[in-house]
Amino acid sequence: MAALSPADTPSPPPAALRILGIGASAGGLAPLEEFLARIPPHSHMAYVVVQHLDPTHKALLTELLQRTTPMSVRQATHGMPIEPDCVYVIPPNTELSVVDGLLNLAEPMEPRGMRLPINVLFSSLARAQGEHAIGVVLSGMGSDGTLGLQAIKAVGGLTAVQQPDTAQFDAMPNSAIAANCADIIAPPGELPVRILNCLSRAPTPSASGGLSTEPEAETEPESTPLQRILRLLQQRTRHDFSLYKPSTLHRRMARRMAIHEIATLSLYVDFLKRNPQEIDLLFKEVLIGVTSFFRDAEVWQYLADTGLPELLARQHSEPHLRAWVVGCSTGEEAYSLAMIFTEALDKLPRPHGITLQIFASDLSPDAISTARRGHYPADISSSVSAERLARFFSIHGNGYQINRDIRDLVMFAQQDVVLDPPFTRLDLISCRNLLIYFDQSLQRKLIPLFHYSLRTGGVLLLGSSETVGRNTQLFAPIQPKLRLYLRQENVQNRDIRLPVKSFPPLARIAKELPVTPSDSSSHTHDNLQAAADQVLLQVYAPAAVVVNDEGDIVYISGRTGKYLEPAAGKANWNFYAMVREGLRTPIASALRQASNRSEPVSLQDLQVQLPGGGTQSVDITVQALREPATLRGMKMIVFRDIAPAHAGQPDKNRSKTATQHTHAKELQQYQDEIQTLREENRASQEELQSANEELQSTNEELQSTNEELTTSKEEMQSMNEELQTINAEMQTKLDDLALAQSDMKNLLNSIDIAILFLDHNLNVRRYTDRASKIINIRESDIGRPLSDLTTTLQYPELNDDALTTLSTLAYSEKQVPASDGRWFTVRIMPYRRLDNVIDGVVITLLDITATKELEQALRKDLRS
Repeated sequence: MAALSPADTPSPPPAALRILGIGASAGGLAPLEEFLARIPPHSHMAYVVVQHLDPTHKALLTELLQRTTPMSVRQATHGMPIEPDCVYVIPPNTELSVVDGLLNLAEPMEPRGMRLPINVLFSSLARAQGEHAIGVVLSGMGSDGTLGLQAIKAVGGLTAVQQPDTAQFDAMPNSAIAANCADIIAPPGELPVRILNCLSRAPTPSASGGLSTEPEAETEPESTPLQRILRLLQQRTRHDFSLYKPSTLHRRMARRMAIHEIATLSLYVDFLKRNPQEIDLLFKEVLIGVTSFFRDAEVWQYLADTGLPELLARQHSEPHLRAWVVGCSTGEEAYSLAMIFTEALDKLPRPHGITLQIFASDLSPDAISTARRGHYPADISSSVSAERLARFFSIHGNGYQINRDIRDLVMFAQQDVVLDPPFTRLDLISCRNLLIYFDQSLQRKLIPLFHYSLRTGGVLLLGSSETVGRNTQLFAPIQPKLRLYLRQENVQNRDIRLPVKSFPPLARIAKELPVTPSDSSSHTHDNLQAAADQVLLQVYAPAAVVVNDEGDIVYISGRTGKYLEPAAGKANWNFYAMVREGLRTPIASALRQASNRSEPVSLQDLQVQLPGGGTQSVDITVQALREPATLRGMKMIVFRDIAPAHAGQPDKNRSKTATQHTHAKELQQYQDEIQTLREENRASQEELQSANEELQSTNEELQSTNEELTTSKEEMQSMNEELQTINAEMQTKLDDLALAQSDMKNLLNSIDIAILFLDHNLNVRRYTDRASKIINIRESDIGRPLSDLTTTLQYPELNDDALTTLSTLAYSEKQVPASDGRWFTVRIMPYRRLDNVIDGVVITLLDITATKELEQALRKDLRS
């Protein structure tokens, strides 16, 4: 069963500044601008943006984002304090994280193409902010951000993802959604509103353990809607959460209700009925597990220095240690135990022959899947020493992979510690930060279960906030402060009941309400007869089981412990997995024979190994059932013990000779069968070995090729993302330049002055509409030499004067008549760029006809 968020999960006070992390990659500029544009200027949160950038290219992201939001947009620097209503942007070629309320910059650990900076930011937010952390994933390629969102979700934070069909590149959003770590999925323009609404509507636990958003006027008890939700969970998932603490359940439900903007538990019940998939999400929410390597370092130090060496020293009869990690979550604690066990073995003299098998169980299938992979992010280096990282891990992708020899020590299984059979014959049980989420009645049942599962001298390890309670007769403290307990023998209290009384255990058995005895005397006789029949069947009838076609046990009668035992690993109620050695093969053959017979198949005088070490002779009958209809197709297996034979009187010698003859015949038959099986096994083994070698060689070649292709793909993907980012920035600049060019063209045309721009070769670069009416020029003449153009000006020296100005940088101005009677002032000036380089000339033509006519009129008046 998954351990919920422990009490020591980092979580800032309610008044602390909330930080929202935003991750984007290729195609992320537009959604980033849209997201920030919709954030109110006084949201009282800080925003940290991580965009995949080309490490060799100067980023323009800060300037581009500043145009879309009134908040201050700054490029992050190392040690910069985080202030509310500010946006912080990652610089190129860095990894950005949040540490102690400050921005922390570091050089990337991975080579270009393998970097996942969004995961780095989100993981740091999960550690620093706890359940107040918020992560948002926008457009991008690859899967960066998924692991980070999982870390935020694991500590109870809020996660949001851009709706994939609105993203230019939907790989990153789809990866997060496929990993089931997205609380909110919406277009980028809607995400801010959804997030702020969720934060503003989040219910808070009331003093009574309920939700403060529940209306006070509601007349029905608060537990009624809660019980309805628990019934829906049980019907959907088989698991019963009624013995969890209500405060834990309310807190988990409050997050889901806030996401969907639901105010009361009653409304949430209706929502669950209409949306069965929400029940699955609530199930995962309740099972959110938080763990880490070597959590509570002093506990692991004591185990490494004292606890495990003492446990190893007590191993005499059986040199195999068995441990059970209950509520293992994603496997860090189980692997921690495997590592310190390996270190403890190194200190023993060789050869010692001691081995360890760790059973790690959890209720969450997602957590078990993650644990089996054994792949963890790079930030585990904060809890795992460099020596252990080098010895027990190998660098894989963007994190660390547990080595095969450590993974082989741990067997992971999905198991409900409340309902499923426990692991037994254990030397160590670790159940940390799990009992605190159960109510006292369930705690009182689980402690005796742990006592039953441990061997003599076994050790129980609990969490820092957990104790064995009143069960001091079962466990004695070894280190009370560290919550280490030793199993006690000679327990006096025989009334202790284990939490499961029948197999397979059904949750509904524990939930049945007591039925009031009937006062009617008419049923007394029937009840007495039924009770007597039940006692006779249980005490005097032979042990039997009923199995279906697949071999799964559907009914057990009598005491079958001599013949069946629970298999190790995940709870398995298959007959073939549970039947003891010596019975499996003959019973399997009898089951096949019984399928085609109407009469039962009998097996005589089979030998079965008893748990204490002896043997028992047993007769077995296998019968295919055809009546009643409910049992049709099933088979019943009946076990009858054979009493040991007593010595005969007169014919003792004759009986002994006959017995020896029978035994010799059976022995010869068995030897012939064994020889045949050996030969067949040897041939099969040789064929399998040859095929295995070929497959292994092919696999190594394919693996090498696959690794090369994966590396190339990741590098190309990273470069493509960087190019997409640069392209987006350049496109924005081109849009700005096009706008500026349009503004300049409109400005020049509005001043009503003829202007002609020439390059350094006196080719036409640009002109105004007014100039086209004086000089015969059109759009297709761009790039033509000035000397090729005709003009109405009576100015044959125009090209020569332009060359003179270009070579001497001397300013030229002349008044020139036109063929249509107009006069123009022709000014020729050098074209000087912003970097002070001469790159052509500018010719302006100013119409002075009116001035000339006025001048001629004045002269005429003066002459007259």
